[in-house]
Amino acid sequence: MTDGTGALTRPIVYSFEFFPPKSEDAAAGWWRAVEALSAYDPAFVSVTYGAGASSQAPTFDAVKRLIDETDLVTASHLTVVKATSGEVDNVIRRFRDAGVKRFVALRGDAPDGVGAAYRPHPGGYANAAALVAGLKAIDDFDISVSAYPEKHPESADRAADIAMLKAKADNGADRALTQFFFDNDVFEDYLNDVRRAGITLPVLPGIMPVQNLNQLKRFAAMCGASIPDFLEKRLGGLVDDPAAHFEVAADIAAEQVLDLQKRGISEFHFYTMNRSKLLIAVFDRLGITPAERESDEKMLGRTG
Repeated sequence: MTDGTGALTRPIVYSFEFFPPKSEDAAAGWWRAVEALSAYDPAFVSVTYGAGASSQAPTFDAVKRLIDETDLVTASHLTVVKATSGEVDNVIRRFRDAGVKRFVALRGDAPDGVGAAYRPHPGGYANAAALVAGLKAIDDFDISVSAYPEKHPESADRAADIAMLKAKADNGADRALTQFFFDNDVFEDYLNDVRRAGITLPVLPGIMPVQNLNQLKRFAAMCGASIPDFLEKRLGGLVDDPAAHFEVAADIAAEQVLDLQKRGISEFHFYTMNRSKLLIAVFDRLGITPAERESDEKMLGRTG
């Protein structure tokens, strides 16, 4: 990590992750975040997806609204939990008919909850690599997949974890989006191992501005991510001072991006938690504004 913040030395490409709102009040807040962050012209946005038929509707509704009411390039998450391959294929076709051209292909958590042993559904896709192949068999979708700098908690070791990433890449994945992390040395070491394994697809670091440290710790415990000592030292004493917590959290995320750029990274995936203010504060520290974003896109030569 670096000390202090400063403007980026060159433009970056970034994407945002949202989750579908669960109530009318939450939907209003989600849409305010979408409107605020859309001004920064992300390369794409993604919407998370739960397991099973009962949780498809919120994702579909959120994705459909983004496609119908904004010009954001929108990807839907998709999992294979509790469904046959035929059922998943039907979901894929429904989303495609609604205008979805991009997916984030995931296995999903075990139906019995985090920590339970995962068992593929009989007749279903066995894992995310199989889902990537299934998506490509239906249409030439743009497909993102997950990656784990600190290893997926169910993988035997990093080698096995990277072997799964290679299978996803070999089956047609276009990029990998990593689980959030805070130690850039860990990410760089992971990326070096990925490249040594012959995997060439872009690996976008997942950046999680810390909205709430205690909540983050719960997330980290579930997904196997570590919380470095510096994070506790800088934020741990600010639980009762939300204004100070906000400023320090924005500093930390901006410092992480700047340091990763120095290491050669130019594409990033931000976990928004359906909030805009903290991420906008991070962008302010990096020198990114909506007005300047258009010229940045021209410099990068992105055509959408």
